[in-house]
Amino acid sequence: MRLLFTGVLGLLAFCSIGVWIARRRIATEASHEFLTRLNARFIAWWGMCGIFVLGLTVGYIGSVFLFTFISFVTFREFMTVNPKHKADHRVLLIPFFLVLPFQYWLVYDAWYGFFSVFIPVYAYILIPVTMAMSRDSKDFLERSARIQWGLMVCVYFISHIPMLFSLKIPGYEEENAKLMFFMVVVVQGSDVIQLVVGHFFGRHRMAPVLSPKKTWEGFIAGILSASGLGAALWWATPFHPFQAFLIALIVALMGFSGDLVMAAVKYSRGVQAWSHPKRGGRAGMMDRMESLCFAAPFYFHLIRFLFTDPLPKLPSWLDW
Repeated sequence: MRLLFTGVLGLLAFCSIGVWIARRRIATEASHEFLTRLNARFIAWWGMCGIFVLGLTVGYIGSVFLFTFISFVTFREFMTVNPKHKADHRVLLIPFFLVLPFQYWLVYDAWYGFFSVFIPVYAYILIPVTMAMSRDSKDFLERSARIQWGLMVCVYFISHIPMLFSLKIPGYEEENAKLMFFMVVVVQGSDVIQLVVGHFFGRHRMAPVLSPKKTWEGFIAGILSASGLGAALWWATPFHPFQAFLIALIVALMGFSGDLVMAAVKYSRGVQAWSHPKRGGRAGMMDRMESLCFAAPFYFHLIRFLFTDPLPKLPSWLDW
């Protein structure tokens, strides 16, 4: 872990200093805008490293409380951006003060069976039933769907990150923190490489309406580079090199999907960042977690199904 952190922090410091110098030497507006966006990505990396260090310092229980707070903030940002009726304020007490803490209690208890179905089944039923009792039927489907979707993304998906600590992988006991490290490095690395390659070499836009800065060149370079980075870090994981490459490929694709989908949500609401719904401004917590939200559940279940006890029989092409 010390070796991994030293490498990441050294690279972050080098890149951050380089961007700081470039922003003072380059005067063109386009380049300055690009460097500002790139600097925001590095700030996000520093934030992720801080969260990771804090999670390791406070231990498993502390990590559960930490991600409980992150889910609370992201869910609040999500609901602030989306319109609500007066009756919804009472209904929102249930997801905020019942569903969210109970979901993270299941994480703390490592009760996988109930953890995996509590929000997708029980909370999904509870929310519309409670909303129906408010006797306000205007835009009922849209209102209940917004709360359900926010719970899935901000609470259910994010709760898979601390749940990584509960996995029992033969020969990898007490090493699960590296699994979180692997996911964060792959997702954030893909994000930064897509931005850099897209700026300098991008010619073909992927989603010009939702995210005009994303290009096919940046997407391909980011996904492949992140997959190679994951393969290079195989020694810190329970995966073989080829397995690490495939898992990093899937995680990077899911991270990109989360970024694109949440950009569509922001575009539909007419905002640029989650923290300031009525105006532009600095990014919120959800802006930092967009990619990880979608990557975390895929990553967790891949590891659980393929590497935990009892071990499944892997196809010969995967068991390298």
